[in-house]
Amino acid sequence: MPEKEVTIPVPARGGSNKEEDKKDTEEKNNNTKTKDNKKDKKKDKKEETLSPEDEKLKNDLELLVERSRDEKEEIALTALEALKTEIRSSTSSMTSVPKPLKFLRNHYQTLVDIYKNSKEGKAKTSLADILSVLAMANGNDERDTLKYKLLGSGEAIASWGHEYVKHLATEIGVEYDIKKEENQSVEDLLKLVDEIVPFQMTHNAEPEACDLLLEVGQLSKIFQFIDENNYSRVCLYLFKCSYYVPGPDDINILKVCVEIYIKMKQYPDALRVAMKISDPELITEIFKLVENNKPILQQLGFLVARQKIVPDNFNYDSISDIINNSKLSEYFMNLATDLDIREPKLPEEIFQSHLDSTSMIADSARMNLASSFVNAFVNAGFGRDKLMTAEEDTKWWYKNRELGILSTVASTGMVVLWDIDGGLTKIDKFLYSQEKHCSNGALMAIGMLTSGVRSEMDPALSLLAEHINSSNTGTRISAIFGLGLAYAGTQRQDLMSLLSPCLDDDKEKMEFIGIVGLALGLIFIGSCDPELSTLFVQTLIQRGTAASESHARFLHLGLGLLYLGKQDAAELALETLKAIEGKGGEYARLTVEACAYAGTGNVLKVQNMLHFCSDGQENPHHGLAVLSIALIAMGEELGSDMCLRMFDHLLQKGNVHIKRAIPLALGLLSPSNPRIAIMDILSKLSHDNDPEVAQGAILSLGLIGAGTNNARIGGMLRALAVFYGKDVHLFFVRIAQGLLHLGKGTMTINPYHSDRTLMSPVAVGGLLALLHAGLDIKNILSTQSHYLFFSIVCSMYPRMLMTLDEDLKPLPVSVRVGQSVDIVGLAGKPKTITGFQTHTTPVLLGYNERAELATDDYIPLTNILEGIVILKPNPNASVTSPLASKKN
Repeated sequence: MPEKEVTIPVPARGGSNKEEDKKDTEEKNNNTKTKDNKKDKKKDKKEETLSPEDEKLKNDLELLVERSRDEKEEIALTALEALKTEIRSSTSSMTSVPKPLKFLRNHYQTLVDIYKNSKEGKAKTSLADILSVLAMANGNDERDTLKYKLLGSGEAIASWGHEYVKHLATEIGVEYDIKKEENQSVEDLLKLVDEIVPFQMTHNAEPEACDLLLEVGQLSKIFQFIDENNYSRVCLYLFKCSYYVPGPDDINILKVCVEIYIKMKQYPDALRVAMKISDPELITEIFKLVENNKPILQQLGFLVARQKIVPDNFNYDSISDIINNSKLSEYFMNLATDLDIREPKLPEEIFQSHLDSTSMIADSARMNLASSFVNAFVNAGFGRDKLMTAEEDTKWWYKNRELGILSTVASTGMVVLWDIDGGLTKIDKFLYSQEKHCSNGALMAIGMLTSGVRSEMDPALSLLAEHINSSNTGTRISAIFGLGLAYAGTQRQDLMSLLSPCLDDDKEKMEFIGIVGLALGLIFIGSCDPELSTLFVQTLIQRGTAASESHARFLHLGLGLLYLGKQDAAELALETLKAIEGKGGEYARLTVEACAYAGTGNVLKVQNMLHFCSDGQENPHHGLAVLSIALIAMGEELGSDMCLRMFDHLLQKGNVHIKRAIPLALGLLSPSNPRIAIMDILSKLSHDNDPEVAQGAILSLGLIGAGTNNARIGGMLRALAVFYGKDVHLFFVRIAQGLLHLGKGTMTINPYHSDRTLMSPVAVGGLLALLHAGLDIKNILSTQSHYLFFSIVCSMYPRMLMTLDEDLKPLPVSVRVGQSVDIVGLAGKPKTITGFQTHTTPVLLGYNERAELATDDYIPLTNILEGIVILKPNPNASVTSPLASKKN
């Protein structure tokens, strides 16, 4: 017996075991069936327990379905009309699953069969209408809702409710693409679109209307339905859509936004979008529309002044002071007075070295140079400091050596930033010094002083032009770099004829040629100038192997800046650069491609750069590719978050060149915006064994915190000052501390403004000049070319909100300042800020902050409260407001 028991479990080939297996499986199946039957019974019980009303409705619907197949057309038509009434009454509100749709689900196929067997006539088209609605819940991938709608009676779709319209719009988009591919007529679909869009626009579904019109290529039809209640939601949605649409469709969408804003007389908003497109003709057209409306014209002037552009072919004499930024210094000093921060600060007050052991370090020329930079950054724009512009001569610059004197004297230009009248007299005393480095520094200071500020006198050009052909190379570099800073973005042809011959100077080394290229790139930024582009390429070819020297990077950057943000316009230049072999040509191609797609978030270009980084070689240009990824992704929130993940992988797997560039790339991703995630990565990298990685990380800590006075970064930098107490890194720690307290916490270097929608090309150019220098931090910023730290002056701007009356006098009002909220696609009037505090203007705004008026006494002339805003009295102010009571 035991033996038999042992053999039973073994699967044998005999028939008896098969029969036993069959029995087992049948038993199992029976068990599962009984379980399923029990479940079904429970379900049936639930279904059976319908309320009397529901039971009656179900029976009525079944009867109507039965009657709809009646041979007499009148009876069938009456039954179908009754069905329509029942369905309509339930689908008008979609708070729950409509009961008629639920009960008719089992009869859907029956109705389809009835439709197929019906004769042509009113009853058949009426049945098609019903099937179109029922197909929402029962249809397959054949787009039955649309199919039966087109076969139906053509009655208004609005009567079937919101959900039906939404479903129909989705199917139209799919069907349109298929018909276009097969070259079929789409007229029937466009007729439906013309019916759907008005319904959506009047029912708070503007984003869905925009989507439908975009899918069928009929966006221009949106104009018919724009009114004062929906234009802002439509434009906001279309503006954000443009980020995800390939060119040239993105430009066409933005042009529609401009036309809508002009139609609604929202000229400041129209101008912002026109500047986003960077269309000079459109900008001029908007200015001409408001020629006779002085307050609006002045507000437009403040907007273009922030972007550092001038409208072409337009007489702007009446607002020349605004467009030329002539009063920027005056407004900034008003802000400083209001915040009570006009008193100059010494570098020591920033370092606070008396709190730690670093105070024991001996006075060295290098530390004095660091103090000069910090002094310039902290007191930037205030016109006074205690080292360089003090009434009694402190002889501070004597405490520096050679090129240190150049940067120390040049720092005066940053202290007196934007104040042409008062600043020139303070620089004048250095201009005629016998010490060559001192007079050269004064030339650079003059360029810095007039950065972003235009003047009819043209002091920078008249004072610097004579030194361009000097016999001393240092003098020439100072004058040319000064001109680059002073006239960045002006695209003046007289400067091209003055500077371009310098590129052909065979006697000069690559450092000089690089600075000439950088200056020309800054002046003609984003111009796509073919003459200048050809000249740059010829210079690179002529220089041969010298084109791969460290300072040649600025010539490549100058070429890239010509195409900043111009995307496809750079294709010809990129093809031409393929003729340049070796490392010089490769650097130029990477730079031009990155600049052309700066801030676009173009995924394909980011992938190209990543592919280049992962070729498995020890290529020094991998660092440039990493910086390029950050440059392309910097304008988009999602893209910059993805960059952090990429950089995390690159840090683990990448070579030394990639690791050295990652800190700089992080600084470019988030300037003047101290994000915790980036801060933590940089804090870790600042202790790296590779000195260039650590120095880049320390510098980037300064960049991400620039002008914010961020306490956490301040604590990190003080700890690093102790850690690197006797090291060369201390120089960069001091520079970062100076950047952190830029303008005593009142300035930003972030190129994005107007609620982070517009990128200032000049600001990006200034940042790139510093960061490209940082790619070879050891041979450029740490040694003779530390004056390149001053290129950041192009990016500096007060991060303030100042309100003025119509006579341009300061007008303090209450505003709410809080974290901005993304309201794209939300219906109604959602709140744009959260966690706000109420302040009186002028106020400081952080990168993620937004402001709104806390009173209805005034109406702002622009919807985005940022920078300088003009207010006009509100004639409909509430009775409780002080302004209204004054009138009474």
